[in-house]
Amino acid sequence: MSTRLVALAALLVTGGFTPPARLAAADPPAPAFKAGFAERDITPAIGSEAPGGYGKAYHRTLHDPCKVRAAVFDDGTSRVALVGIDALGIDRRTVVAVRKRIAEKTGIPAEAVLLGASHSHSSGPLTGVFPGEYDHGSDLVKKLAYGNTIAADPKYVQKVEDAIVEAVCAAHDGRVAVKAGVGRGSEPTVAFNRRFRMRDGRTITHPGQGNPAILEPAGPTDPEVGVIGAWDEKGKLRGCVVNFACHATTSPGGISANYVYYLEKVIQGYYGKDVPVVFLNGASGDVTQVDNRSPYRNPDPEQFAQLVGGKVGAEALKVLFTLDPGLGPLTPVGAKAEVLTFARRKPSPERVKAAYELAQKDPAESDPTDWAFAKETVLLDALLKKEPAAEAEVQAVQVGPVVFLTTPAEYFCQFGLDQRAGSGFPFTFPVSLANGCVGYVPTEDAFGPAGGGYETRLTSYSNLDITAGGKMRDVGIKLAKGMKPGPVPARAKPAPFGQAWPYGDVRPEKE
Repeated sequence: MSTRLVALAALLVTGGFTPPARLAAADPPAPAFKAGFAERDITPAIGSEAPGGYGKAYHRTLHDPCKVRAAVFDDGTSRVALVGIDALGIDRRTVVAVRKRIAEKTGIPAEAVLLGASHSHSSGPLTGVFPGEYDHGSDLVKKLAYGNTIAADPKYVQKVEDAIVEAVCAAHDGRVAVKAGVGRGSEPTVAFNRRFRMRDGRTITHPGQGNPAILEPAGPTDPEVGVIGAWDEKGKLRGCVVNFACHATTSPGGISANYVYYLEKVIQGYYGKDVPVVFLNGASGDVTQVDNRSPYRNPDPEQFAQLVGGKVGAEALKVLFTLDPGLGPLTPVGAKAEVLTFARRKPSPERVKAAYELAQKDPAESDPTDWAFAKETVLLDALLKKEPAAEAEVQAVQVGPVVFLTTPAEYFCQFGLDQRAGSGFPFTFPVSLANGCVGYVPTEDAFGPAGGGYETRLTSYSNLDITAGGKMRDVGIKLAKGMKPGPVPARAKPAPFGQAWPYGDVRPEKE
């Protein structure tokens, strides 16, 4: 044995040498961030009732399919589901039933499932009067409710419930490790506030093009196009989520997802038809595609659908290009919700009496607008006897640096902007008509001396206490403040500067 080895052995025996400490076990790898996407068809049958009005209407043609599109995000500890539905709205009873089934099948908590309707006026009979809902009323009430008002079709409701559960379960079971990104674009040319302050001090909804009494818009718009994209390990886009605030009232003709159809076509035209596009409508209660101040004739419905969907889709595509192929995980994920109760506004006894008198007359012999809203007053009077208050869930769903704040209302745009300003998150995506449907929820100013307009009409659909909007806004902000935003994935920074590009670092060469 060499002298050096003998000396080393002696040191070990005498304790004069301390061997290196055992290497600490490596930290376990962080759980993979996963996402799954899926969609299911919910196209209604020809002849189904068409939603979106105060009287009966029926679908006679098919323009494009209606869908349920779902995304599930998983941070290794918690999971959330985002579901976009081509529907005018979604009834609270449907929400409760669907969430229960999803929780049983996947373990995703009920409050972590967001169900957002696109507000497509060309979709199927998912909401409206349900069978038996007005059985407590008089013969006139039952006649008006079941014979003269848009009704939900129980068979179609069941079809949609099954499709939602199937889509969420398929997205859940199809989760794969992904890298994701979030970004925002802006599309300010396709959505307009439809309420205007007039020179006489009133507010009118859709005062009409060329109306010389228009003074200014009575509310804002929200041009932000919010986007989340998720790419798998091979760089394929697995799906995306798009948030934008505009009524889906382009109605290109027949059954249709409305402008969402063209939004989807634009994104899938580049990334492939197998890429689900989960659309969630923003705070668009007073925002539509109609420009009341345009000096030109508005496009026809088909052109309108292409214009809105195409431009919003193109802006979402631009955002995805900046994120491709995904920058990192969007963690943590989680959700909170709070259910509020609001008293319904009551029509005066004099108004109810006049409404009953008018509603008993033949609609053909009355002014159609007056008769329609007399009918609504009669139905509201009956509803108040059964349900004097309404539930409204406010939900916050977090996906890393993004928070989705929901309301079950046709929520005025200003509220969504307020939530974005107050949430404390880098990205705030308001979602209207989610997890229920309580009608229009305007700002309190809309009920003031200079207010008015269609959205403030008191009907069986829209009737919450005028403070409801502000309270929903504040609860949403509170829920968001109780969450900690995750980091925004960012591209890697360049290496420290070394030298300029040798090919370019040269003085002018004239000879």
